[in-house]
Amino acid sequence: MGSLFRSEEVCLAQLFLHSASAYSCVSELGERGLLEFRDLNPHVSAFQRRFVGEVRRCEEMEKTFTFLQQELRGAGRELGPCPENPPAPLAREALRVQEQSEQLARELREVSRNRAALRGHLRDLRQYLHVLREGQRLTSIRAFSEHDPLLDPSVHQHLDRKIK
Repeated sequence: MGSLFRSEEVCLAQLFLHSASAYSCVSELGERGLLEFRDLNPHVSAFQRRFVGEVRRCEEMEKTFTFLQQELRGAGRELGPCPENPPAPLAREALRVQEQSEQLARELREVSRNRAALRGHLRDLRQYLHVLREGQRLTSIRAFSEHDPLLDPSVHQHLDRKIK
């Protein structure tokens, strides 16, 4: 590409491609970085376009990759920068990448849910352990009879107080 301050010779051309080869041709031309694509139908909404399904699929993959990247950052891992602009994948390969990334995101969400549940169980078990230790401490001091108060008698007198 040329400099921002100096223009280069340009040529406006219209290209008609067969739909079967359009993806590979456009990706190859885009990778070279020598072209600028113009929208010849600016009045047509995004939902009326021919390749709206592919655009939506790419947007969903972007969301999935953003989620995976956030989870990596949360785990203290960082992705290194890509050394160069990677080539556009073939259509079949893009579908495979989408399926694998969605499967990975599903598994990661499940692992996150399981981790949260395990932390909750661990918290509960620690509370139970504390209760058992306190119970053991109380019962090991002396043996209680059925008629002995469970609370210290000095605490008993304060139970009637109400908090306003």
